[in-house]
Amino acid sequence: MKYARAKQGRVFVLRLEDGEIVHETLETFALEQGIQAAAVIIVGGAAGGSRLVVGPEPGNSRPVHPMTHDLRDVHEITGTGTLFPDENGGPVLHLHMACGREDQTRTGCIRQGVKVWQVMEVVLFELLETGSKRIVDSDLGFFLLHP
Repeated sequence: MKYARAKQGRVFVLRLEDGEIVHETLETFALEQGIQAAAVIIVGGAAGGSRLVVGPEPGNSRPVHPMTHDLRDVHEITGTGTLFPDENGGPVLHLHMACGREDQTRTGCIRQGVKVWQVMEVVLFELLETGSKRIVDSDLGFFLLHP
């Protein structure tokens, strides 16, 4: 285990609007507000045509090859995640979302593009005094948090 300390900074309450791409909107917001690190909770609706990363392909191959799932219709969602800078200081959101419709739920990472259906509510808790960042792991093929 690796860890770092942080202090809580500002708290933001946001409403994302119809058609916005969740990770793009929140990363842009972080840049505009000078947010380096944050914890995020989110609730609302995901539009059909959204795409989730739902796990790695079977096996232990490197780099990891993600499996994706396209949401074919509107889904109710809840999610949680973190935001930390990459090696160049740009914000990278890592957020997993559970998306449900009727009796089925899909859970996955939103990096492939989840679109807002009508509205999503977000509470973003800024984290201060942490040097944590996301660094690309060439073996795995994705960003790893380095506290």
